[in-house]
Amino acid sequence: MLVKHCLAKHLERMKHLLDKGLAELGVEASEQQRELWLAYVALLAKWNKAYNLTAVRDPCEMVSRHILDSLSIAPHIPAKRLLDVGAGAGIPSIPLAILWPDRQITALDSNGKKTRFMEQVKNELGLDNFTAVQTRVEGFQADPLYDGILSRAYASLGDFVASSQHLLTPAGTFWAMKAVIDTSELSEVLKPYKVSTCLPLHVPGCVAERHLIAIRRDETTANTL
Repeated sequence: MLVKHCLAKHLERMKHLLDKGLAELGVEASEQQRELWLAYVALLAKWNKAYNLTAVRDPCEMVSRHILDSLSIAPHIPAKRLLDVGAGAGIPSIPLAILWPDRQITALDSNGKKTRFMEQVKNELGLDNFTAVQTRVEGFQADPLYDGILSRAYASLGDFVASSQHLLTPAGTFWAMKAVIDTSELSEVLKPYKVSTCLPLHVPGCVAERHLIAIRRDETTANTL
């Protein structure tokens, strides 16, 4: 009902783009999950008019730039307890929470408007596995720790790891979504962590470069520190 009311003139094209994109990504999803992703876009488009949550204004473009972009990393993320740092409007955490109802996902952002929006999405879409917290990551504490920490255009890799390493299990992985690979930025990651993988991503409907960078603890140096 929310989607039909807010995005009636865009709905059929949004459905087509979503279905086509899911097929290209090889992501299996139920009809209910598809409806939830579209409902999220409807809420984002509605709130964006007042709160400027994203620079993307076209709901059809939101399907590619936000939903499919988020889901493009799904095959590479095995973690069951995930933290999204600098989550903004809940990207990639909300699309992933819809995809993985059996995984616990927490989204952090210091902006009150953005965390209120994420709370509204959680309540309206019934995302019991999703939690939004208004705080800076440096002051956030978690027990148990997370086995995966995500970021999307949040900070440099060095700052990302340094600010959130107290929240990651020793065997966990940092996952950073980036556009182009900056080799100088890769070198900012300090011991005992190291960049282990740089994966190019295919995002249906997006021509820009996209990459997923994995950062893990380097056990060969960790024991010497």
